[in-house]
Amino acid sequence: MKKSIFYHAGCPVCVSAEHDILEIASPNQIEIVHLGETKNRIEEAEKAGVQSVPALVTPNGNVLHINFGAHLTDVKN
Repeated sequence: MKKSIFYHAGCPVCVSAEHDILEIASPNQIEIVHLGETKNRIEEAEKAGVQSVPALVTPNGNVLHINFGAHLTDVKN
């Protein structure tokens, strides 16, 4: 089974959402990507359709933007 990818930037909104996501789904089903620490994955997130974080990209390619922590352009800088 392909995993969902949860992108975040480490802000309080993102960390809270990460904890909630991991409460309702198995860690085996979700890859957590901290874009503040792995900036080389920002382009991947953009190509997937992520515009802001926190966001969850499902295995079938749907992007679920969760609350609002930061725009992806802010994470780049």
